[in-house]
Amino acid sequence: MSEPAPTPEEAAPQGSFRARHALLKRLADVVSLPTSRVNAFERAVTGDLLVEMLRLASPEDRKRVAARLAPLAELPNALARMLLRDEPDIAGLLIEQCASLSDADLVACARDASVEHRFLMANRRALSEVVTETLLSFGESQVIEAVLRNTSARLSQVAVEGVVSLSRADRGLCAHLLKRPELRPSGAYVMFWWSGPDDRRTILQRFAVSREVMQEVAEDVFAMAAEENWQDPVSRKALQFIERRQRNRAAIDKSPYSSLEQAVEAAATHGLTREVATEIAYLSGIKPLTGAKILGDSGGEPLAILCKATGLAKSDLAGLWRSMRRPETAADGSPDPAWERVQVTYEMLAVDRAQTVLRYWNWSLSSALTPALLRAIREGEEDGVDDYSAPERAAMLALAENFGR
Repeated sequence: MSEPAPTPEEAAPQGSFRARHALLKRLADVVSLPTSRVNAFERAVTGDLLVEMLRLASPEDRKRVAARLAPLAELPNALARMLLRDEPDIAGLLIEQCASLSDADLVACARDASVEHRFLMANRRALSEVVTETLLSFGESQVIEAVLRNTSARLSQVAVEGVVSLSRADRGLCAHLLKRPELRPSGAYVMFWWSGPDDRRTILQRFAVSREVMQEVAEDVFAMAAEENWQDPVSRKALQFIERRQRNRAAIDKSPYSSLEQAVEAAATHGLTREVATEIAYLSGIKPLTGAKILGDSGGEPLAILCKATGLAKSDLAGLWRSMRRPETAADGSPDPAWERVQVTYEMLAVDRAQTVLRYWNWSLSSALTPALLRAIREGEEDGVDDYSAPERAAMLALAENFGR
């Protein structure tokens, strides 16, 4: 029987095996036939034979076959597994173009192949939560950034929390995270502590939310809790987060200062000592640990949030700024950039929204800080992170540097 004349695509380079090249092309054509021409078993057997040939084929031949098979709606599994683990420029043809690849195919490729494969996969359209979680789990900055830039990819909350944690060391991820619709206020509030000025502004503009709806639905619950003498710690803690009043009136009775303003004035006059800082925290309705984190922040924006949330005037903000020995002007006499940012932060925030941020910080940094969590922070535990609540995980991240991690 006479052999069909080879097509131009089958014309092998001089010195290669023309029959092998032609057969690879013909077998790929069989795999590509519609179901009306070849059934699933025939396609599978042809695919198995093609895999055996491709193991010994040149990269150029494997690339031609991958390009031929990439548009298929159905691809033999063994063939997909082999090509996905091939060199990146070969595997990339399937990763980028083949719609028939399942999540299982992509996850297996991500786990078995190289960072180059994962980077290509990160740019694939319509990635599911299962695939993106696998890609992000390797902690590779270029892959993570590509996933975050991929607007068609879907991220799980576990994956988002993982990237929030990674952004503490790789702060370039913050800006990309802030563009993701999956990011929630809990993640944004904790990321605030290590974000740059522009990202901090974005966080406050997007995530400093009002508690008005919660206040409306819980309005009569305050009276119920008061009748019970606030004995239930669960409802008491939640209502403390919701209520409109920020300052701790009960703290005035135990304080040497008659008001929060007087404590701030003492700090501005005599300097911010540890004792005065503690009193300011108590009078502001937050724990000393939260106050220390705010007053120790190098950027200064948390100080503006504290002052706005507690109803302190702009002059009190200036007094606190001076008490911390922070400059108001630069060497050339122009306004200090950090002080300018702090004033803008104070002006841009409504009281209720500033309170939301402040209370979440206090909730996560102190109220959630149990002895077990404190030990986990010191020891750098990561394996049991799912056993902790959102505010507890926020505390682990925000306070890690304070405990030497």
